[in-house]
Amino acid sequence: MHALEKILAKAAKKDSVRAGEIVNCEVDMAGVNDLYLQTIRSFYEMGGEKVFAPQKTIVFLDHYAPASTIIQADNQKQFRAFCRDQGIDKLMDINQGVCHQIMADKGFSKPGQLIVITDSHTTTNGAFGAFGTGVGATELAVILRTGSLWFRVPEVIRINLEGELKPGVYAKDVILYIIGKMGADYAVYKAVEFTGSLLNQLSMSERMALCNMTTEMGAKTSYIQPDEITFSYLKDKAVDYEVFETDADYQYSAELTFDVTDLGTQIAAPHSVDNVFPLSEFEGKPVDQAFIGTCTGGRVQDLAAAAYILKGRRINPSTRLLVVPASSQVLLESIEKGYIQTLVDAGATLVTPGCAACLGTHEGMIAEGEVCITSSNRNFPGRMGHSKAEIFLASPASVAAAALNGHITDPARYLVEREDHDE
Repeated sequence: MHALEKILAKAAKKDSVRAGEIVNCEVDMAGVNDLYLQTIRSFYEMGGEKVFAPQKTIVFLDHYAPASTIIQADNQKQFRAFCRDQGIDKLMDINQGVCHQIMADKGFSKPGQLIVITDSHTTTNGAFGAFGTGVGATELAVILRTGSLWFRVPEVIRINLEGELKPGVYAKDVILYIIGKMGADYAVYKAVEFTGSLLNQLSMSERMALCNMTTEMGAKTSYIQPDEITFSYLKDKAVDYEVFETDADYQYSAELTFDVTDLGTQIAAPHSVDNVFPLSEFEGKPVDQAFIGTCTGGRVQDLAAAAYILKGRRINPSTRLLVVPASSQVLLESIEKGYIQTLVDAGATLVTPGCAACLGTHEGMIAEGEVCITSSNRNFPGRMGHSKAEIFLASPASVAAAALNGHITDPARYLVEREDHDE
């Protein structure tokens, strides 16, 4: 079996499972965010009285942080009341950040877990060797009611990453390149595992970016085998976990290899995540807004890369730069390290940790005809505001370089300049 199959087998209390099999699994951690008040309604409509496992339930008020409409405020009020009534002590209120980053910060993301949240980018948890997947409101209500949910065991695609990244090229560039080559529907209801020598060079932050965006290939879940980098990250979390290994004779549904040694900076152009090109093809295109943040590109390492480029400089007056830390922990650490000061000094607007403009409802909406370059994960029409705006997806470093110049720019030149100056 694959390690992911072993996780499902454990959760289903079975000796083994196989791809295509339907299994009923006990969920280790169930999460609902403030987009899905319907979860609570469905819970009661199903006859629910008490949540099956409140200690395994987590509520995130992250998409509307803070609330910008009366409806949003009322939804959050109902979530808070539900947590009080049901004895759910894991309420992550509007000051905490994005659900996926909170999971990592608090040690809830760990090897061997089955993690289900009402958010498609729950695949991020695969970076820790967990089976993380997103579901809708009704499915999550079933988990609240029973503690379990059915799953179809997915086939697993192995993506082997070899080589070393050039300056200015990041995990975001790698995953955009893969999505561009394979297409947005390549991995529908399949699992994507990353292997290869490149992983030894990638921090947990970069691994999370890889796994996060497997959703944009249609993946049900993702996976990276836990290793010393994983264990080093988790050692300060004081959590227990179980590591599963993939059997040597396991047969993947497909195996792909990408050598990233010569890979340049990538960008996804409007209006699809798989509409990917070398960034050089759009270099010089003016941008109105640059957005660094969210569950894809708002971690400490991301803000550090942007601060490195912008230190002692000012963003272009024709461009506004929004910085949205992925969590309160990211914000505090970035303040301590001086990254926030550097970015604000450069002209950035600091936004509450959370999803912000990524979901297109508040805190950074773009107008008709405007162009935004963002470190987030989707660029569909209307995703960040007006349906006739343009959204480009890139790494946080590329976003910072664009903000500096007022147009799409390869960040590599600034990183090389800094390295030469540092020497």
